[in-house]
Amino acid sequence: MSLRDALDRLPETRWPRLCLCLLCLLLWLPGFFTLPPGDRDESRFAQASRQMVESGDYVRIRYGEEDRNKKPVGIHWAQSASVHVAEALGLGGRDQIWPYRVPSLLGALLGVLATFHWGRALVGRRAAFLGAAMLASCLVLTVETHIAKTDAALFATVAAAMGLLGRAYLAPGHFSARQAAGFWLVLGLSILLKGPIGPMVVALAVVTLCIADRAGRWLRVLRPAWGIPLTLLVVLPWFVAIGIATEGRFFAEAVGGDMLAKVNSGEEAHWGPPGYYILTFLIAAFPAAFLVLRGLPRAWRDRLHPGTRFLLAWIIPSWLVFEAVATKLPHYSLPMYPPLMLLGAAWAMDPLRRPAPAWLRWTGIVALVLGAAGLGIASALLPYLADRRIDPVALLGIPAAALFLWVVLGEIRRGRPARAGLAAAVLAIPLYAVALEGVLPRLTAPWVGPRVAALLAEKAPGLPPAQFGVAGYHEPSQMFATGTGTVLLRNGTAAAAFLAEAPGRFAAVGDRDLTAFQAEAQRLGLTAQEEGSVEGFNYTRGRHIVLRLFRAAAP
Repeated sequence: MSLRDALDRLPETRWPRLCLCLLCLLLWLPGFFTLPPGDRDESRFAQASRQMVESGDYVRIRYGEEDRNKKPVGIHWAQSASVHVAEALGLGGRDQIWPYRVPSLLGALLGVLATFHWGRALVGRRAAFLGAAMLASCLVLTVETHIAKTDAALFATVAAAMGLLGRAYLAPGHFSARQAAGFWLVLGLSILLKGPIGPMVVALAVVTLCIADRAGRWLRVLRPAWGIPLTLLVVLPWFVAIGIATEGRFFAEAVGGDMLAKVNSGEEAHWGPPGYYILTFLIAAFPAAFLVLRGLPRAWRDRLHPGTRFLLAWIIPSWLVFEAVATKLPHYSLPMYPPLMLLGAAWAMDPLRRPAPAWLRWTGIVALVLGAAGLGIASALLPYLADRRIDPVALLGIPAAALFLWVVLGEIRRGRPARAGLAAAVLAIPLYAVALEGVLPRLTAPWVGPRVAALLAEKAPGLPPAQFGVAGYHEPSQMFATGTGTVLLRNGTAAAAFLAEAPGRFAAVGDRDLTAFQAEAQRLGLTAQEEGSVEGFNYTRGRHIVLRLFRAAAP
């Protein structure tokens, strides 16, 4: 059987979920175990979860000595459970990053399967399979499976909740009480993961449908009279407990300091203009964006069809809200990717489809070419740019990109968009594998924290984290690498005082703090012995850094 025959038959497979699971694992597992902890969100979330495991306190969320009152507790519970399971089975430990990523991988997998499961009623079985495969291959979702934070898990709850809502909208007479209970339970989990985002997407879709249809009697099948209390039963115990434990500070800081800051002021310099998500979609949804763009005109023409109407109501109002919010990151729009992929797949599978306007076709082609070529070239160049070396494995990114473009563009040219979409999903596997397994984990410069930890373990094996301090590099990956209790020192002066206070201590001092460290050591009469150094690149700040490891020399 040729590749083309296999691609044609794949949407008709007797084991669609098994095929989707296999595709997801082939796309996502490269780099999952080998990528070091990243800065900043991943290491912050993972460190807070590790402190839950270490302390046994599963109510408060803490990073180091500080309360982390930003997001609800759901992802930390999931990560803690994953760590406990990994340790019980002897597969991993709390000092490794991959157990904390498992909830992200499982969330992404469940979201893809939910898209297929409930998408069948919206666009048909074959289009639902293609849409789920396209979704699995999206660059933004692949990245999120490798990051131990909330967004992939939130994506799963939104996909499931909206799938159940779609079932209620299309066939209210067959919507059971069990399905209604599942809907409200999933909404509760969504709130525990990221507060109001999941309910917001659901509520905006409901309001849009009621306005467009001028009717909302179908909402009664959701059983809100007992469904809303069921959601509250899921979320209230922890919210009450955290309110008591923090004396209300969690709500003041989470709502006032985190959520409202993102809405009003572009928190953490992540500001973007209106239209940001349209532009970033072209790369974030690689390699599926070209099909989605072609399917949008057909979706709008077909908006009176109940399934298409529901998908548009899922996308449009939430997309507008995210565009209006000041803080913007590409993954924020991830909850709207399932309906977008389904609409693109529905167009591709339609034998009577109309060609999309030329400007949409060419925009999609340009995005496809830039995405594949960019990944291939970046994979080849990164080892030289970061470490000043040429890596033969990294050079494989160029032929992987060339093969991808040759096959996918060929299918597009032959007028077979569905086959092109599946080919893109399958051929993204080697492209991602080179970047995520062959390049990024093998770099040296970006992974400063783990290298400092390795140097410290070599020079002072078994040193308690509280006996180690860092000045000039306070990225969260450093604390995760060297352990809870690592002392984050304000400057070089504080580093010298830290070494002088007690024997047996070690301190890593950044290049910008070295002069102050040496001056204070001289003033204190401290002889600091250098034990080694780590040179790298702080990619969150965009600058070269050198950390020198010191200990107090014996008198």
